[in-house]
Amino acid sequence: MSSNFGNNIKVTIFGQSHSEAIGVVIDGLPAGKTIDLDKIQAFMQRRAPKSTAYSTKRKESDIPRILSGLVDNVTCGAPLCAVIENTDAHSKDYSKLRDIPRPAHADFPAHIKHSGFNDIRGGGHFSARLTAPICFAGAVCMGLLEELGVYIGAHIASVGNISDLTFDPVNVKKEDFKKVCQGDMPLLDSSLNEPITKLIEEVRASGDSVGGSIECCVLGMPVGVGEPLFDGLENRISSAVFAVPAVKGIEFGAGFEVCGMRGSENNDAFYTENGNIKTKTNNHGGILGGLSSGMPILFKVAMKPTPSIYRKQNSVSISKKEDTELLIEGRHDACIVPRAVPCIEAAVAIAIYDLMINKAKGEN
Repeated sequence: MSSNFGNNIKVTIFGQSHSEAIGVVIDGLPAGKTIDLDKIQAFMQRRAPKSTAYSTKRKESDIPRILSGLVDNVTCGAPLCAVIENTDAHSKDYSKLRDIPRPAHADFPAHIKHSGFNDIRGGGHFSARLTAPICFAGAVCMGLLEELGVYIGAHIASVGNISDLTFDPVNVKKEDFKKVCQGDMPLLDSSLNEPITKLIEEVRASGDSVGGSIECCVLGMPVGVGEPLFDGLENRISSAVFAVPAVKGIEFGAGFEVCGMRGSENNDAFYTENGNIKTKTNNHGGILGGLSSGMPILFKVAMKPTPSIYRKQNSVSISKKEDTELLIEGRHDACIVPRAVPCIEAAVAIAIYDLMINKAKGEN
């Protein structure tokens, strides 16, 4: 089923953008694990709308209510279920979209797939609103991964034509992850906060939107995690990451730059350091043959511009089978990239913990 993810743990996302609530069920977590709900809430606030001119004006508290799975904040072996109420939905903004689909949204194919019964309000089950429960599940997994010495962090790699610094592919530090969470914008170079904010505000003022990219890193992965072929580490990470709406591409390590390289340039030479085997470079992004190599796992995702823009766009009337124009109403981000950073971290955390849960249980 499309709303489920995982082989060793099962993560199920439910709800729609304007339904009474959205939520998640995580089945298969080991019992006896303390879950820091304050830390989870702080993580989810990174995804929540900011008090900025370019962020959506929809205000949701995004406070998860735990229905099952915890006793005194400790997992008890039952499925962990959390719901997040939708309290600020403006459904009337979407009434005309049942007949006139928004360009670059799922409206039209969803209409055909579900015979017109799809929930059009806010994009329904296709909405980025569903990244809130993904962030809850990811935050749970991130806390459990930290017990295993695995840490995850991401930052804005670019917005429009403005690019941030990149993680050192060989010497990333946990401190780098903390640094990017200190400002309004998750950036390695905080001096870019103002020009990026200015760019997004200018784009929004013109009724448009802008895309960008996000770089993510996983530190502390032991060697050999993953499977060959269809369950390779890249495969599982990519599958989870593409659950985040607006993701249009992913590349690991040197990514598409390898197309112009020679083997002698792309190959990462092995060496030993204090009894550990490492590579001098990290073009492979920490993954070889679908398995972790022990080097930092590095990947970058491309995020498309928010498709809901405040300009007239060409569309069609599904009922009349004729061309028409559409002016979208509602509340939307002019750039989804800043709020998507924790969503990417959450998605990769779910994928990594699903592969490592046997180690969490003390099994081989």
